[in-house]
Amino acid sequence: MEYELLAWPPDGPKLRLDHERFSYAGKFVMTNTGKAVARAEDGQIVAAVAFNEDRTDEDTLWLRYVTVDRERRGEGIGPRLCGLVRDRAVDRGYDRLRIAVNNPFAYEALYRTGFAYTGETTGIAELILEYPTPTADSDTDWDERERYQTGLDEFRDRELSEEEAAFLESRRDSEPPALESDGE
Repeated sequence: MEYELLAWPPDGPKLRLDHERFSYAGKFVMTNTGKAVARAEDGQIVAAVAFNEDRTDEDTLWLRYVTVDRERRGEGIGPRLCGLVRDRAVDRGYDRLRIAVNNPFAYEALYRTGFAYTGETTGIAELILEYPTPTADSDTDWDERERYQTGLDEFRDRELSEEEAAFLESRRDSEPPALESDGE
């Protein structure tokens, strides 16, 4: 597997991803976001991340969209690709990275990359995760396990697929997942 950061915003390339294989495929044709990809041995893209700087905080980079080929999900490709973007962004001088997730699988995958729940949600009920782990304040003075479980509880209160419900049950009262290397 080859992991590559293609460009930084606002000079990102257009990626034409097959909408039947990739969620959010249409979001990757925009050129105002940076892009990173994972390619299989045959050179075919199997995952992509689009990212850009926060509009109000130049020290924050948002991972906007992460997508993995439906046939390759669960192999750890997404977390490794996000790890590449994380490391390159830190090297480039960003103080923090943020991402909003809408399902417990993405939540877990980003936790394995060093992101942690902030206690915030977006207007469309996505949970906001941040790297490095947000500093404690009076509203969210959590230990690591409590922070992780609080985010999972947000998902437990939603309408879930059988797979999501089983996944959440398997994580009840557990510690956050161990960090994975980025695979470089």
